Parts: sequence; C-alpha cells; structure tokens
Amino acid sequence: MPTAKASPLHPSAGMTAPHAPAAGPPTDSAHAADRLGEVLLAQGLVTRDQLAVALREQRSTHHRLGLVLVRQGVVDELELTKVLARQYRMPAVDLSRFEVDARILKLIPADLALKRMVLPLKREGRTLTVAVADPADQGLLEDLKFITRYDLFAVLAGEHTLRSLIERHYESSDEQLQSILKEMEGIGEDVEVVTEADDDAAAVQQALVDDAPVVKLINGLLTDAVKRGASDIHVEPFEHEIRIRYRIDGVLQEVMKPPLKMKAALSSRIKILAQLNIAERRIPQDGRLKLKMGTRVIDFRVSTLPVLFGEKIVLRILDKGNLTLDLTKFGFEPKAEADLLRAILNPYGMVLVTGPTGSGKTTTLYSALQRINTVETNIMTAEDPVEYNLPGINQAPMRAEIGLTFAAALRAFLRQDPNIIMIGEIRDLETGGIAIKAALTGHLVLSTLHTNDAPSTVIRMIDMGIEAFNVASAVNLVVAQRLVRRICTSCKAPVSYSDVELKSLSLDIEPLRRISFFKGAGCDQCGGTGYRGRAGLYEVMAMSPALRRMVLTGASTVELRDQAVSEGMLTLRMDGMKKLERGITTLEEVVKETSE
Repeated sequence: MPTAKASPLHPSAGMTAPHAPAAGPPTDSAHAADRLGEVLLAQGLVTRDQLAVALREQRSTHHRLGLVLVRQGVVDELELTKVLARQYRMPAVDLSRFEVDARILKLIPADLALKRMVLPLKREGRTLTVAVADPADQGLLEDLKFITRYDLFAVLAGEHTLRSLIERHYESSDEQLQSILKEMEGIGEDVEVVTEADDDAAAVQQALVDDAPVVKLINGLLTDAVKRGASDIHVEPFEHEIRIRYRIDGVLQEVMKPPLKMKAALSSRIKILAQLNIAERRIPQDGRLKLKMGTRVIDFRVSTLPVLFGEKIVLRILDKGNLTLDLTKFGFEPKAEADLLRAILNPYGMVLVTGPTGSGKTTTLYSALQRINTVETNIMTAEDPVEYNLPGINQAPMRAEIGLTFAAALRAFLRQDPNIIMIGEIRDLETGGIAIKAALTGHLVLSTLHTNDAPSTVIRMIDMGIEAFNVASAVNLVVAQRLVRRICTSCKAPVSYSDVELKSLSLDIEPLRRISFFKGAGCDQCGGTGYRGRAGLYEVMAMSPALRRMVLTGASTVELRDQAVSEGMLTLRMDGMKKLERGITTLEEVVKETSE
C-alpha cells in the first residue's frame, strides 16, 4: 500500500523500517495468499503441511492467510508482520509496545476503523500515522485523507493485535453499539418472549430492563440466529471484548462484538429470560426460554459457565420447524436405507447410532421413532436433556442429582409395559447391560454411543464388559454418521485440484480424476462461506450371521469392517465420495469428516 505522503518515518517505540527491499509489492490480490505462503516457506517459518492446512481454512473462512496462521499458532504475529513489511516495502509496528493517543481516535469513525482494520497512532503537524492490517487495500489511505483532512503515513501491524486494540479503544463510545443496532434495525420487532414465571420478583426484574437497548439487541440476536439457521449462539466475555458467535452448519462464525460495558447487561438479560438467578455468577446454571416469532414458537436451551472475565453463555436453538423427521430424505444410499428400516421395524433387538457430538445422532433416532410411532405401540425415551417434544411418545428427562440416571430410568421403563425404548446414550456397563437384556427379552432398543465408526461400536460394547455372545445376539444394526456442509446452490461453481493439493490431503489421486469437483464461491445467500445447509454421511452395518459369528470369535475392528464392506456396506469415506460425485459437498468437507 503506498503512503499518501512520502514522509520519513520518525522512529517511535516499537516501530521499525522495512528490511532488505523486496522485488516490489504484489499487484494481483487473488494470489496474494499463495505468494505469502511461498515467502514463509522460503524463510523456513512454516512447513508445507502447515501451509496446506492453513490454506484450506483460509478458503473456507475467507480470512487472510496471515491471520489464519497466527490464530493456529504456526507463525508469530510480529515475525509475520516483518515479512509482510519487507514484501510490501512498508514500515512495521509492534503495537504491544505502542501507546495510542486517545485524543486522535475521533479522527476515524469506529465503524470504519473496524471494517477496514485501521487505527490512528499519532499526529505530527499535518501528518497522521495510522496502523493498517491489509497492505493491499489500495483505496484506504485516499478515503482516510478525505475524511481526516490530514496527510497519511501508513505502518503495518498484525491483524489479530490490531483488531483487539481497535475494539478496546473505540469501546468507550456508543458508536459501536449504535452501528450494531442500526444493522439489526427491523429484526426482532415481532418477537415475543414467552415467559412461564409466576413470581412477582421475576416480573419486576423483567420490567427493569424492558426499555434498555440491550433488549433490542438480544431480541434481534435471537431472531437473526433463527433466520440464519444457527444451531447455537455463543456469548463470550474476554478481558477487552465481548464476542458473539453463531454455529451455522456446524461451524462457528463471529457475528458481532458489542461494547465491553454491555457485558453485565447482556448476561443479566439472558438469565432473566431463562429464569435463572442473576445474582449467582459463581456456578454454572441451566435454563430454557421460549421465543414467539409470528406463529412459530422456538425453544432455547440456555447454559451459563463462569469464566475468567465473566460468564460464557451458550444458547442451543431448538427449532422444531427445521426438524426433518423423514428418514427417506436424509440421504441414505438405497441399501443402507433398506437395512435401517428393516432393523427398526423388528419387534426386538438393538439399533445403535454412533458419531461425535453434533453429528445428528438424536435427529436420526427421533426420525426412527417417528417412523414406528403408532397407536398400538408404547414408546418410552430417556434423554439428557429432552430436545424436542414428540407427540405420542413418553419422554423422560434425566436428573442425575436425584438419582434418575439412564440405568434407573431403564429399570422403571421395563415395568411400564414398553414396546420400544430409546436411551439417550449408553455411557457405562450398568446401562449397557440393562439395555442388552431388554433387547433380548422382546423389546426394540435404540441408543447412541461415541465411537468413530460402525464396526468399532461392537468392540466398544464388549470392552465395556458386556459379554460378546450377548452383543452378537442383541445388536441388529449400527449406524455411524457425520454431517458435512452442502455447497451453496446459488454460487456453486466447478473447481479443480492439482496433484500436489490432492497429495497434501493424503488421498489416492487416480480414483479422483474422474470426479467433477464443485465449490461455493461465496454469496449473500450463504454469508460468503460457499456452504448452505448440511448433508449426512452414513455407514450402516447390518449384523449378518457371518458378522455375528466373527463377534463371537473375537474378530478385530478391521476384520469386521472388511466383512461388512464385502457384504455391501459403504464406509463413511465411500459414502462421502458418492456425495462428492453428485456435487453435494466439497472434497475438503469429506476429508475433514472421514478417514480411511
């Protein structure tokens, strides 16, 4: 970035001139990340593997490569700033050693400072020194010169530190809040919080904050998260900032940073809505709130956790309107879908769904229950917690503090004349043992475990202490699943990969040559991510007679997998490749969520 005035730099604390001159600043910004990566490689600051990982994240998040490397802890921010300074022939500044003159902050509006990553550092006569993060932002200095009426001298700073300083120094004014509220104008005006509080104290607390700006902010936040399809809202207090993020399609995205002075008001407002104790900030609390948006009523599960600089609050959005309970629309391959339907229509036996947290296990179980929920069937579930209310199904929330555990609930269920039992999770030998016995005595049992794939689930149950002959007899089917992000259909475009990139992903190149790859370019519909919505990858292992015999003889996970594949099972990676061939998801998503 050229400076607006060719003025010599007066060295101050932490400010250094560039080192040996580079060949000249890059002119094609589309390949700036590649050039920076090559420079860092040449100087031995990163390895090829580290660069490949950072480039994949950079493509998915659209952040600058330097910021990604700093956040991953690969490169020291000051070292990176010096490299960029040499590349663009700019002086660099170490902001950790620089005192910002608070009197000149008003020269640059807060919203511009945050959007363009620029901070005024000092003023000498008619020259204003500013710290910038993006040396390729060609029009920034011209815009600043017009706004400030000063000659500009730009110095390069690390983006991570610069962002923190901007938010800290501009937080004291209300401009940041007003900017956020202006952006959210019209959002959340038709929202009504459905409260079940019946005590006067709660009503008084509600009235005290009903007219505060924080009410508009929280209502807008909840509404915006629902409209954007978020599954969670994270409110995180730090020493110099508050960060609010949404989890959309399984990935956290930063959406705003309200002024730090709103920290107490934000947590208090959310706790009041969730009917939690606002005076108690030392222990975790859990609550719920309901939001009425037009004709829709949406539940939020609220969890607070005391952290170093306040309370971190996570709101899980339970929007039944977005809950798909039709198994035929989940994206199972024909054989896998037929095997699953056959297993859940059996009058007895066990069906297990496995995968990491957030992979959609509960939704799969709910869908299975919905498929077999009839007037003639008594279905009982033990859940921790109950996420969605399903009509016609008896759902029991667990309360470990009073002794109502999964094992205790199972024992009670067996005295309630059940046909079908669903257990939220098999966590220990006691729960697993009762569940196996229920499956062997004429009940259909559905549950979840945390394992990496379908074959290892069987081995895990044996390792828990359940006899192999009981596992072989009781288990009818195991589903392992993952969720991958769908390519946004509004900005979907073909993409190609070099052999070097494919090798960096540890993939066999030959089978991939016949596949046409796609990726989202990023648009307004997907918030610039290139992804919109999620699709499931499924590994469905039906327990055949051969597999049951192998379990009895102590076969390993690899042997069970090989036998299941020979019988037609698709592994998670194989199912992912089928979704890839159909243009549903990207190669990066399949590699990230599956393994060979």
